[in-house]
Amino acid sequence: MSTLARARCTLGAHPSALDTALATAVLVCMLAGSFVDPHGPEGVSWELRTPDALSLALMAVGAAALAFRRREPMAVLAVTGCASVVESVTGEPRAPVVMCAVVALFTVAASADRTTTWRVGLLTMTVLTGAAMLAGPLPWYAQENLAVFAWTGIGATAGDAVRSHRAFVQAIRDRAEKAERTREEEARRRVAEERLRIARDLHDVVAHHIALVNVQAGVASHVMDKRPDQAKEALAHVRQASRSALDELRATVGLLRQSGDPEAPTEPAPGLARLGELVGTFHHAGLHVEVARADQGTELPAAVDLAAYRIIQEALTNVRKHAGERAKAEVSVVRVGPNIEVTVLDDGTGTGDGAPADGGGHGLLGMRERVTAVRGTLTTGPRYGGGFRVHAILPVRSRTDAADAVKDLV
Repeated sequence: MSTLARARCTLGAHPSALDTALATAVLVCMLAGSFVDPHGPEGVSWELRTPDALSLALMAVGAAALAFRRREPMAVLAVTGCASVVESVTGEPRAPVVMCAVVALFTVAASADRTTTWRVGLLTMTVLTGAAMLAGPLPWYAQENLAVFAWTGIGATAGDAVRSHRAFVQAIRDRAEKAERTREEEARRRVAEERLRIARDLHDVVAHHIALVNVQAGVASHVMDKRPDQAKEALAHVRQASRSALDELRATVGLLRQSGDPEAPTEPAPGLARLGELVGTFHHAGLHVEVARADQGTELPAAVDLAAYRIIQEALTNVRKHAGERAKAEVSVVRVGPNIEVTVLDDGTGTGDGAPADGGGHGLLGMRERVTAVRGTLTTGPRYGGGFRVHAILPVRSRTDAADAVKDLV
Protein backbone atom coordinates (compact mmCIF):
# COMPACT_ATOMS: atom_id res chain seq x y z
CA MET A 1 0.00 0.00 0.00
CA SER A 2 1.36 3.42 -0.96
CA THR A 3 1.95 6.27 1.46
CA LEU A 4 -0.98 8.23 -0.01
CA ALA A 5 -3.33 5.27 0.36
CA ARG A 6 -2.27 4.70 3.97
CA ALA A 7 -2.80 8.38 4.74
CA ARG A 8 -6.24 8.25 3.13
CA CYS A 9 -7.24 5.20 5.18
CA THR A 10 -5.98 6.86 8.37
CA LEU A 11 -7.93 10.06 7.71
CA GLY A 12 -11.02 8.07 6.71
CA ALA A 13 -10.92 6.26 10.03
CA HIS A 14 -10.72 9.61 11.89
CA PRO A 15 -13.24 12.04 10.31
CA SER A 16 -12.57 14.76 12.88
CA ALA A 17 -8.90 14.79 11.93
CA LEU A 18 -9.88 14.96 8.25
CA ASP A 19 -12.20 17.91 8.87
CA THR A 20 -9.49 19.71 10.85
CA ALA A 21 -7.00 19.15 8.04
CA LEU A 22 -9.52 20.43 5.50
CA ALA A 23 -10.26 23.51 7.60
CA THR A 24 -6.53 24.24 7.86
CA ALA A 25 -6.10 23.87 4.09
CA VAL A 26 -9.03 26.21 3.40
CA LEU A 27 -7.60 28.77 5.84
CA VAL A 28 -4.22 28.65 4.09
CA CYS A 29 -5.90 29.13 0.69
CA MET A 30 -7.95 32.09 1.97
CA LEU A 31 -4.89 33.71 3.50
CA ALA A 32 -2.93 33.23 0.30
CA GLY A 33 -5.75 34.72 -1.73
CA SER A 34 -6.19 37.68 0.61
CA PHE A 35 -2.53 38.74 0.28
CA VAL A 36 -2.73 38.88 -3.52
CA ASP A 37 -4.37 41.71 -5.47
CA PRO A 38 -5.14 40.74 -9.07
CA HIS A 39 -6.13 44.31 -10.03
CA GLY A 40 -3.20 46.63 -10.34
CA PRO A 41 -3.12 50.21 -11.70
CA GLU A 42 -1.84 49.00 -15.05
CA GLY A 43 -4.32 46.19 -15.69
CA VAL A 44 -3.93 42.68 -14.40
CA SER A 45 -0.87 42.48 -12.18
CA TRP A 46 -0.15 40.40 -9.12
CA GLU A 47 0.88 42.59 -6.26
CA LEU A 48 1.05 41.85 -2.55
CA ARG A 49 -1.45 43.51 -0.27
CA THR A 50 -2.28 43.32 3.40
CA PRO A 51 -5.86 42.38 4.47
CA ASP A 52 -7.46 44.23 7.34
CA ALA A 53 -7.98 42.74 10.79
CA LEU A 54 -11.72 42.11 10.28
CA SER A 55 -11.07 40.01 7.17
CA LEU A 56 -8.46 37.95 9.02
CA ALA A 57 -10.91 37.39 11.89
CA LEU A 58 -13.70 36.35 9.50
CA MET A 59 -11.38 33.89 7.74
CA ALA A 60 -10.39 32.38 11.08
CA VAL A 61 -14.04 32.05 12.19
CA GLY A 62 -15.07 30.43 8.88
CA ALA A 63 -12.17 27.97 8.92
CA ALA A 64 -12.78 27.06 12.57
CA ALA A 65 -16.45 26.36 11.79
CA LEU A 66 -15.45 23.92 9.02
CA ALA A 67 -13.88 21.66 11.63
CA PHE A 68 -17.46 20.80 12.74
CA ARG A 69 -19.00 20.46 9.27
CA ARG A 70 -19.94 16.76 9.62
CA ARG A 71 -21.60 17.21 13.02
CA GLU A 72 -23.73 20.28 12.27
CA PRO A 73 -23.63 20.99 8.52
CA MET A 74 -26.53 23.50 8.58
CA ALA A 75 -25.11 25.45 11.51
CA VAL A 76 -21.68 25.56 9.89
CA LEU A 77 -23.23 26.83 6.65
CA ALA A 78 -25.06 29.54 8.56
CA VAL A 79 -21.85 30.67 10.33
CA THR A 80 -19.72 30.66 7.18
CA GLY A 81 -22.51 32.32 5.20
CA CYS A 82 -22.78 35.17 7.71
CA ALA A 83 -19.00 35.61 7.67
CA SER A 84 -19.06 35.76 3.86
CA VAL A 85 -21.87 38.33 3.83
CA VAL A 86 -20.02 40.53 6.32
CA GLU A 87 -16.85 40.30 4.23
CA SER A 88 -18.73 41.09 1.01
CA VAL A 89 -20.24 44.24 2.55
CA THR A 90 -17.25 45.57 4.49
CA GLY A 91 -14.15 44.16 2.80
CA GLU A 92 -12.11 46.64 0.73
CA PRO A 93 -10.18 45.03 -0.75
CA ARG A 94 -12.27 41.87 -0.39
CA ALA A 95 -10.79 38.66 1.06
CA PRO A 96 -11.95 35.21 -0.23
CA VAL A 97 -13.98 34.33 2.89
CA VAL A 98 -16.67 32.87 0.60
CA MET A 99 -14.44 29.77 0.15
CA CYS A 100 -15.48 28.43 3.57
CA ALA A 101 -19.17 28.97 2.68
CA VAL A 102 -18.70 27.00 -0.56
CA VAL A 103 -17.16 24.08 1.37
CA ALA A 104 -20.00 24.20 3.92
CA LEU A 105 -22.59 24.24 1.12
CA PHE A 106 -20.87 21.23 -0.47
CA THR A 107 -21.14 19.36 2.85
CA VAL A 108 -24.84 20.13 3.18
CA ALA A 109 -25.54 18.98 -0.38
CA ALA A 110 -23.54 15.77 0.11
CA SER A 111 -25.44 14.84 3.29
CA ALA A 112 -28.99 16.07 2.59
CA ASP A 113 -31.59 15.02 0.05
CA ARG A 114 -31.94 16.68 -3.34
CA THR A 115 -34.90 18.84 -2.37
CA THR A 116 -33.06 20.26 0.62
CA THR A 117 -29.99 20.81 -1.55
CA TRP A 118 -31.98 22.83 -4.08
CA ARG A 119 -33.62 24.98 -1.42
CA VAL A 120 -30.49 25.61 0.65
CA GLY A 121 -28.33 26.08 -2.45
CA LEU A 122 -30.63 28.64 -4.05
CA LEU A 123 -31.00 30.50 -0.76
CA THR A 124 -27.22 30.60 -0.21
CA MET A 125 -26.52 31.71 -3.78
CA THR A 126 -29.17 34.39 -3.58
CA VAL A 127 -28.07 35.79 -0.20
CA LEU A 128 -24.32 35.81 -0.89
CA THR A 129 -24.57 37.06 -4.47
CA GLY A 130 -27.25 39.62 -3.61
CA ALA A 131 -25.25 40.99 -0.68
CA ALA A 132 -22.10 41.26 -2.80
CA MET A 133 -23.89 42.99 -5.70
CA LEU A 134 -26.21 45.31 -3.77
CA ALA A 135 -24.32 46.22 -0.58
CA GLY A 136 -20.70 45.65 -1.53
CA PRO A 137 -18.20 48.36 -2.46
CA LEU A 138 -17.66 46.93 -5.97
CA PRO A 139 -20.02 47.45 -8.94
CA TRP A 140 -22.73 44.80 -9.21
CA TYR A 141 -21.25 43.49 -12.44
CA ALA A 142 -17.77 43.04 -10.93
CA GLN A 143 -15.98 39.77 -11.59
CA GLU A 144 -15.78 38.98 -7.86
CA ASN A 145 -19.58 39.18 -7.52
CA LEU A 146 -20.13 36.80 -10.44
CA ALA A 147 -17.52 34.48 -8.98
CA VAL A 148 -19.56 34.24 -5.76
CA PHE A 149 -22.57 33.07 -7.79
CA ALA A 150 -20.49 30.57 -9.78
CA TRP A 151 -18.62 29.04 -6.84
CA THR A 152 -21.73 28.56 -4.68
CA GLY A 153 -23.45 26.86 -7.61
CA ILE A 154 -20.44 24.58 -8.14
CA GLY A 155 -20.37 23.68 -4.44
CA ALA A 156 -24.05 22.69 -4.39
CA THR A 157 -23.80 20.73 -7.65
CA ALA A 158 -20.64 18.88 -6.61
CA GLY A 159 -22.14 17.96 -3.24
CA ASP A 160 -25.30 16.61 -4.88
CA ALA A 161 -23.18 14.55 -7.30
CA VAL A 162 -21.22 13.06 -4.40
CA ARG A 163 -24.46 12.20 -2.58
CA SER A 164 -25.89 10.53 -5.71
CA HIS A 165 -22.70 8.51 -6.17
CA ARG A 166 -22.77 7.35 -2.56
CA ALA A 167 -26.43 6.36 -2.88
CA PHE A 168 -25.67 4.45 -6.09
CA VAL A 169 -22.78 2.56 -4.50
CA GLN A 170 -24.88 1.78 -1.42
CA ALA A 171 -27.71 0.50 -3.61
CA ILE A 172 -25.28 -1.82 -5.39
CA ARG A 173 -24.01 -3.11 -2.06
CA ASP A 174 -27.55 -3.64 -0.79
CA ARG A 175 -28.52 -5.56 -3.92
CA ALA A 176 -25.39 -7.69 -3.65
CA GLU A 177 -26.11 -8.47 0.02
CA LYS A 178 -29.75 -9.23 -0.77
CA ALA A 179 -28.72 -11.53 -3.63
CA GLU A 180 -26.28 -13.30 -1.32
CA ARG A 181 -28.95 -13.75 1.34
CA THR A 182 -31.38 -15.02 -1.30
CA ARG A 183 -28.84 -17.56 -2.55
CA GLU A 184 -28.19 -18.78 0.98
CA GLU A 185 -31.90 -19.05 1.74
CA GLU A 186 -32.50 -20.92 -1.51
CA ALA A 187 -29.64 -23.29 -0.72
CA ARG A 188 -31.03 -23.92 2.77
CA ARG A 189 -34.51 -24.48 1.37
CA ARG A 190 -33.26 -27.00 -1.18
CA VAL A 191 -31.25 -28.81 1.47
CA ALA A 192 -34.32 -28.98 3.71
CA GLU A 193 -36.48 -30.28 0.85
CA GLU A 194 -33.90 -32.90 -0.06
CA ARG A 195 -33.58 -33.95 3.57
CA LEU A 196 -37.35 -34.37 3.84
CA ARG A 197 -37.47 -36.34 0.60
CA ILE A 198 -34.74 -38.71 1.74
CA ALA A 199 -36.44 -39.06 5.13
CA ARG A 200 -39.70 -40.01 3.40
CA ASP A 201 -37.95 -42.57 1.22
CA LEU A 202 -36.13 -44.10 4.17
CA HIS A 203 -39.31 -44.24 6.20
CA ASP A 204 -41.25 -45.88 3.39
CA VAL A 205 -38.54 -48.47 2.77
CA VAL A 206 -37.91 -49.28 6.43
CA ALA A 207 -41.54 -49.22 7.56
CA HIS A 208 -42.70 -51.48 4.72
CA HIS A 209 -39.95 -54.07 4.53
CA ILE A 210 -39.18 -54.29 8.24
CA ALA A 211 -42.88 -54.77 8.98
CA LEU A 212 -42.97 -57.65 6.51
CA VAL A 213 -39.77 -59.10 7.93
CA ASN A 214 -41.26 -58.92 11.42
CA VAL A 215 -44.45 -60.70 10.37
CA GLN A 216 -42.69 -63.45 8.43
CA ALA A 217 -40.14 -63.97 11.20
CA GLY A 218 -43.00 -64.38 13.66
CA VAL A 219 -44.67 -66.93 11.39
CA ALA A 220 -41.43 -68.86 10.99
CA SER A 221 -40.88 -68.92 14.72
CA HIS A 222 -44.43 -70.14 15.33
CA VAL A 223 -44.39 -73.05 12.85
CA MET A 224 -40.70 -73.99 13.02
CA ASP A 225 -41.27 -77.19 15.01
CA LYS A 226 -44.55 -78.45 13.56
CA ARG A 227 -44.38 -77.30 9.92
CA PRO A 228 -40.77 -76.75 8.86
CA ASP A 229 -41.73 -76.40 5.16
CA GLN A 230 -43.94 -73.41 5.94
CA ALA A 231 -41.23 -71.97 8.20
CA LYS A 232 -38.72 -72.33 5.37
CA GLU A 233 -41.11 -70.49 3.03
CA ALA A 234 -41.55 -67.70 5.59
CA LEU A 235 -37.80 -67.36 5.97
CA ALA A 236 -37.47 -67.13 2.20
CA HIS A 237 -39.91 -64.24 2.25
CA VAL A 238 -37.85 -62.65 5.03
CA ARG A 239 -34.75 -62.97 2.88
CA GLN A 240 -36.50 -61.49 -0.14
CA ALA A 241 -37.94 -58.57 1.85
CA SER A 242 -34.57 -57.81 3.46
CA ARG A 243 -32.85 -57.91 0.07
CA SER A 244 -35.40 -55.48 -1.37
CA ALA A 245 -34.93 -53.19 1.64
CA LEU A 246 -31.16 -53.22 1.16
CA ASP A 247 -31.48 -52.46 -2.55
CA GLU A 248 -33.77 -49.50 -1.96
CA LEU A 249 -31.62 -48.22 0.90
CA ARG A 250 -28.56 -48.48 -1.32
CA ALA A 251 -30.32 -46.51 -4.04
CA THR A 252 -31.41 -43.83 -1.57
CA VAL A 253 -28.04 -43.51 0.12
CA GLY A 254 -26.39 -43.35 -3.29
CA LEU A 255 -28.07 -39.98 -3.80
CA LEU A 256 -25.98 -38.60 -0.95
CA ARG A 257 -22.69 -39.31 -2.68
CA GLN A 258 -20.64 -36.51 -4.21
CA SER A 259 -20.14 -36.26 -7.95
CA GLY A 260 -16.60 -37.66 -7.74
CA ASP A 261 -17.52 -40.66 -5.60
CA PRO A 262 -17.74 -44.15 -7.11
CA GLU A 263 -21.16 -44.86 -8.52
CA ALA A 264 -23.40 -46.98 -6.34
CA PRO A 265 -25.58 -49.62 -7.94
CA THR A 266 -29.09 -48.31 -8.28
CA GLU A 267 -32.34 -49.49 -9.75
CA PRO A 268 -35.24 -47.58 -11.32
CA ALA A 269 -37.52 -45.81 -8.87
CA PRO A 270 -40.55 -47.96 -8.06
CA GLY A 271 -43.88 -47.08 -9.61
CA LEU A 272 -47.34 -48.46 -10.30
CA ALA A 273 -45.79 -50.92 -12.75
CA ARG A 274 -44.56 -52.82 -9.68
CA LEU A 275 -47.91 -52.70 -7.89
CA GLY A 276 -48.46 -56.44 -8.39
CA GLU A 277 -45.09 -57.22 -6.84
CA LEU A 278 -45.88 -54.94 -3.89
CA VAL A 279 -49.26 -56.55 -3.29
CA GLY A 280 -47.62 -59.97 -3.51
CA THR A 281 -45.34 -59.19 -0.59
CA PHE A 282 -48.38 -58.38 1.54
CA HIS A 283 -50.11 -61.55 0.41
CA HIS A 284 -47.13 -63.53 1.66
CA ALA A 285 -47.38 -61.63 4.96
CA GLY A 286 -50.97 -62.82 5.40
CA LEU A 287 -52.84 -59.67 4.34
CA HIS A 288 -55.63 -60.15 1.83
CA VAL A 289 -55.49 -57.32 -0.72
CA GLU A 290 -57.82 -56.78 -3.68
CA VAL A 291 -56.69 -54.51 -6.50
CA ALA A 292 -58.88 -52.67 -9.01
CA ARG A 293 -57.27 -50.58 -11.74
CA ALA A 294 -58.81 -48.35 -14.40
CA ASP A 295 -55.75 -46.43 -15.52
CA GLN A 296 -54.71 -48.42 -18.57
CA GLY A 297 -52.64 -46.46 -21.04
CA THR A 298 -51.85 -43.65 -18.58
CA GLU A 299 -48.22 -42.56 -18.51
CA LEU A 300 -47.40 -40.81 -15.27
CA PRO A 301 -44.48 -38.49 -14.55
CA ALA A 302 -41.78 -40.15 -12.49
CA ALA A 303 -42.57 -38.07 -9.40
CA VAL A 304 -46.31 -38.82 -9.57
CA ASP A 305 -45.69 -42.50 -10.29
CA LEU A 306 -43.37 -42.80 -7.29
CA ALA A 307 -45.79 -40.87 -5.06
CA ALA A 308 -48.69 -43.21 -5.99
CA TYR A 309 -46.57 -46.29 -5.30
CA ARG A 310 -45.32 -44.99 -1.94
CA ILE A 311 -48.82 -43.99 -0.84
CA ILE A 312 -50.14 -47.50 -1.51
CA GLN A 313 -47.09 -49.03 0.16
CA GLU A 314 -47.44 -46.91 3.29
CA ALA A 315 -51.21 -47.38 3.49
CA LEU A 316 -50.95 -51.18 3.22
CA THR A 317 -48.13 -51.19 5.76
CA ASN A 318 -50.38 -49.31 8.18
CA VAL A 319 -53.16 -51.81 7.52
CA ARG A 320 -50.85 -54.73 8.30
CA LYS A 321 -49.53 -53.04 11.46
CA HIS A 322 -52.68 -51.50 12.90
CA ALA A 323 -55.84 -53.00 11.42
CA GLY A 324 -55.68 -56.46 12.96
CA GLU A 325 -54.79 -59.93 11.74
CA ARG A 326 -58.09 -60.58 9.88
CA ALA A 327 -58.25 -57.24 8.14
CA LYS A 328 -58.74 -57.01 4.38
CA ALA A 329 -57.62 -54.17 2.14
CA GLU A 330 -58.83 -52.80 -1.17
CA VAL A 331 -56.64 -50.79 -3.55
CA SER A 332 -58.06 -48.88 -6.49
CA VAL A 333 -56.21 -46.80 -9.07
CA VAL A 334 -58.55 -44.88 -11.38
CA ARG A 335 -57.94 -42.25 -14.06
CA VAL A 336 -60.45 -39.42 -13.62
CA GLY A 337 -60.02 -36.61 -16.13
CA PRO A 338 -56.66 -34.88 -15.69
CA ASN A 339 -55.98 -36.71 -12.42
CA ILE A 340 -55.36 -40.18 -11.17
CA GLU A 341 -57.08 -41.21 -7.93
CA VAL A 342 -55.51 -43.71 -5.55
CA THR A 343 -57.69 -45.19 -2.80
CA VAL A 344 -56.76 -47.70 -0.11
CA LEU A 345 -59.54 -49.04 2.16
CA ASP A 346 -59.50 -51.55 4.97
CA ASP A 347 -62.09 -53.10 7.24
CA GLY A 348 -59.80 -53.47 10.23
CA THR A 349 -61.06 -53.47 13.75
CA GLY A 350 -58.04 -51.66 15.17
CA THR A 351 -56.97 -54.52 17.40
CA GLY A 352 -53.32 -54.09 16.51
CA ASP A 353 -50.98 -51.47 17.90
CA GLY A 354 -53.51 -48.75 17.37
CA ALA A 355 -55.00 -47.23 14.26
CA PRO A 356 -53.27 -44.16 12.95
CA ALA A 357 -55.02 -40.90 13.48
CA ASP A 358 -55.41 -38.40 10.65
CA GLY A 359 -52.35 -36.22 10.50
CA GLY A 360 -50.47 -38.19 13.14
CA GLY A 361 -47.39 -40.32 12.74
CA HIS A 362 -44.60 -40.09 10.23
CA GLY A 363 -46.34 -42.34 7.72
CA LEU A 364 -49.35 -40.12 7.09
CA LEU A 365 -47.13 -37.06 7.27
CA GLY A 366 -44.84 -38.52 4.62
CA MET A 367 -47.80 -39.33 2.38
CA ARG A 368 -49.12 -35.79 2.73
CA GLU A 369 -45.73 -34.31 1.88
CA ARG A 370 -45.43 -36.49 -1.22
CA VAL A 371 -48.89 -35.49 -2.43
CA THR A 372 -48.20 -31.82 -1.78
CA ALA A 373 -44.90 -32.03 -3.67
CA VAL A 374 -46.73 -33.06 -6.88
CA ARG A 375 -49.57 -30.55 -6.33
CA GLY A 376 -52.15 -33.14 -5.36
CA THR A 377 -54.60 -33.58 -2.48
CA LEU A 378 -54.81 -36.24 0.22
CA THR A 379 -57.65 -37.14 2.56
CA THR A 380 -57.33 -39.74 5.29
CA GLY A 381 -59.56 -40.83 8.12
CA PRO A 382 -61.63 -43.62 9.68
CA ARG A 383 -64.50 -45.18 7.72
CA TYR A 384 -68.06 -45.36 8.93
CA GLY A 385 -68.53 -48.79 10.46
CA GLY A 386 -64.84 -49.44 11.01
CA GLY A 387 -61.65 -49.38 9.07
CA PHE A 388 -59.56 -46.63 7.56
CA ARG A 389 -59.53 -44.79 4.23
CA VAL A 390 -56.66 -43.17 2.33
CA HIS A 391 -57.60 -41.22 -0.81
CA ALA A 392 -55.11 -39.30 -2.97
CA ILE A 393 -55.78 -37.23 -6.08
CA LEU A 394 -52.63 -36.79 -8.15
CA PRO A 395 -52.26 -34.78 -11.37
CA VAL A 396 -51.35 -36.86 -14.39
CA ARG A 397 -49.02 -34.12 -15.60
CA SER A 398 -46.40 -32.45 -13.43
CA ARG A 399 -45.65 -28.74 -13.62
CA THR A 400 -42.61 -29.38 -15.83
CA ASP A 401 -44.59 -31.46 -18.29
CA ALA A 402 -47.31 -28.83 -18.42
CA ALA A 403 -44.76 -26.11 -19.14
CA ASP A 404 -43.24 -28.22 -21.93
CA ALA A 405 -46.68 -28.76 -23.43
CA VAL A 406 -47.36 -25.02 -23.44
CA LYS A 407 -44.01 -24.40 -25.15
CA ASP A 408 -44.88 -26.99 -27.81
CA LEU A 409 -48.19 -25.28 -28.47
CA VAL A 410 -46.50 -21.90 -28.76
